[in-house]
Formats: sequence, C-alpha cells, structure tokens
Amino acid sequence: MPSTSLARFRELVAEALDGLPEEWARRLDNVAVVVEEEASDADLAAVGINPATGSELLGLYQGVPLDERSVFYSALPDRIVIYRGPILRVARSRQDVLRMVRETVLHELGHHFGLKEEDLPF
Repeated sequence: MPSTSLARFRELVAEALDGLPEEWARRLDNVAVVVEEEASDADLAAVGINPATGSELLGLYQGVPLDERSVFYSALPDRIVIYRGPILRVARSRQDVLRMVRETVLHELGHHFGLKEEDLPF
C-alpha cells in the first residue's frame, strides 16, 4: 500500500478538479468536493455495500443530479466525497493512487451530471 499524506491526497483531488474540461468546470457551481478517510456504515448502506464483505467505496456523490433539477431547484450544495483510506488500500503504487483519485473524481462528477453507474467509463 503506497503512503500518501492527507495533505498530498487533497492536492491530488484538487489537481483532478483543475484538470477538468472548461465546460465541466463551469457546471460545478454549488458542489463541495471533500476528502474523508473512510465511508461511514450509513454511506456504505446507502449504496448497497455491506461493510462485512470487505468491499471498498472509493467515492460518493450526494445530491440531485443536474438532469433531475427543475428551474425552481434550491438546496444545500451537492457533495462529492473521495475516500482516502480505500483508495490507498486498493492502489499498488503511487501511480495507481494518482489514477484512482482522478478516475474517482470523474466517476462521481459523472453522477452529478446525471450519468448512471452503467454509463460511466470507470
């Protein structure tokens, strides 16, 4: 398991966001992207993961996808959580960490933009 400090991990998430195409970045108004160490049991249950199975949740989108909103939509910011612990446990190298952070950020942003699990490339 590669070692990546919390500060460096947050930088990797920020770099993934900075690398977004401009048309995506413009549509990220009112979205908080945060890093947490581990998913809670409630978050795992919300996506159908039983903590006893050892399955890892790398990221989570919490909000209302853009394509499901009306013009009257008003709510707290959507939230994208990237989980450091699971990514570090699954990654085999520093390069894996970099790739997995980027892919997880893009995956969760895909949910924000309205893509379903089966439509996402990773």
